Amino acid sequence: MNTTSEVPETAAKVTAAKTPDAIKPKHKGSARLFENPMLERLTHTHIAAPLTIFFSVAGVSLYYGLSRGLLTGLSAFGLFLAGWLLFTLAEYLMHRFVYHMNTDTPRKAKFQYTMHGVHHEFPKDETRLAMPPILTVFVTSLLFFIFRFTFGYAGLGILAGFVFGYALYLFVHYAIHVYAPPKNFLKFWWHHHAQHHYRQDEIAFGVSTTLWDHIVGTMPKKSS
Repeated sequence: MNTTSEVPETAAKVTAAKTPDAIKPKHKGSARLFENPMLERLTHTHIAAPLTIFFSVAGVSLYYGLSRGLLTGLSAFGLFLAGWLLFTLAEYLMHRFVYHMNTDTPRKAKFQYTMHGVHHEFPKDETRLAMPPILTVFVTSLLFFIFRFTFGYAGLGILAGFVFGYALYLFVHYAIHVYAPPKNFLKFWWHHHAQHHYRQDEIAFGVSTTLWDHIVGTMPKKSS
């Protein structure tokens, strides 16, 4: 006769989605977004994976364009800078209008929390500071087709600059959340992003650059 009592397995509890005004930053722990363990695992990634993909795509795009005579050195440089600038605008617009969208319905609140709110609640969770490799490959492929069919071969240079900007953004964002601020001029980036997380989430949307915060008028006000 088996007298061992069996405890039924219970599904892991998914962290409840919160609206931005209800989020209180926690510097330890991590949220669970999906009950399915495979889906949950896909929401975590090491920063090296997307950085390697983006930097590789940038290098291959420039090499292919230059080695095949599709781009000249000067045009490649100009297109690269244009793509980089385009990314900084995309970074600002996505952060401000998608990641901080109006959460006036439960579905919007769930989407916003899954995409970005979880980062505000657990800002030190370094496994959620970049998109998973599968999604990185999908986004990179989508960008290639968009730029290639919109700009022709010039899209190779624009793509290189855009994904380089994306990689730089990921690196800067990761460093800000994982490492202590340096004691030099780079400390400004740490302070700027901290304003967004801990003071008011409707300012300081730029991470890799404050250019568009200055242009649009969302720079934090200096303390008197």
